Amino acid sequence: MNNVLSIQSHVVFGHAGNSAAVFPMRRLGVNVWPLNTVQFSNHTQYGRWTGSVFDADELQSVIEGIGAIGVLARCNAVLSGYLGATEQGRAVVEIVKMVKAVNPRALFFCDPVMGATGGCTVEPGIEDFLVTTMPEVADAMMPNHLELEKLVGRTIETVEEAVDACREVLARGPRIVLVKHLIDRNSRADTFNMLAVSETEAWFVQRPLYPFARQPVGVGDLTSGIFVARTLQGDSLRDALEHTLAAVNAVVRATYDAGRYELEIVASQDEIAHPTDRFPAIRVTGQEVGRWA
Repeated sequence: MNNVLSIQSHVVFGHAGNSAAVFPMRRLGVNVWPLNTVQFSNHTQYGRWTGSVFDADELQSVIEGIGAIGVLARCNAVLSGYLGATEQGRAVVEIVKMVKAVNPRALFFCDPVMGATGGCTVEPGIEDFLVTTMPEVADAMMPNHLELEKLVGRTIETVEEAVDACREVLARGPRIVLVKHLIDRNSRADTFNMLAVSETEAWFVQRPLYPFARQPVGVGDLTSGIFVARTLQGDSLRDALEHTLAAVNAVVRATYDAGRYELEIVASQDEIAHPTDRFPAIRVTGQEVGRWA
């Protein structure tokens, strides 16, 4: 069984960070070792929360403890998400080095949470660290649209421009870039777009965009977790993308139908594992401008 060390935030109420990603990964057959960067009462988009940020040295100490009992080599992947402080970013890099020292085949998936969308709050300095340091360390980067723009330092308006930006990020080290939410001027306003790019492939896929009064939080964390799990289970880039989009669509649709703000993850667990609806990905070759549904 694959084991993922998931270094993200934790909220006691609701679904964000590890609270959104751990259960879906386990439901997909991947064992998860959650390491929380923060523990908050709830996610920050409520505008108020309590809790604390864990010390970066404490994060490393926990992993050293796992190493001390001789099981760190069983870690197949590290997934990082929300960071509560820049020092935690440096700790993540050291933790990845520790894991790869005992298991060189282990993969590092970086979800570069930079804030500035939907009220998400991150500390000053984290964005710069994610932009300047993480692409050289990560095996896969999983930004949203705004984060991809920050990674390459320019505006992106089309799928083709996004593919070019992803390839620019790939040139810095990662094998895969997953754009968890892509804004494309040629797509219909009622669609939600995703893109997965490697050195030789680029796949674009869409699902419905549900008209929430306020969009639920944690969709990106849910997306990253499912993509990591499906990749570790041996999916091709296209298959991992298609399963991820379909599973996330099922959760979001169930949340919308229930009139909820917090994601209906547990209620949708069977759909996470075996999505009913499928959305075929389109290979991007540079000839598809204006052809998206």
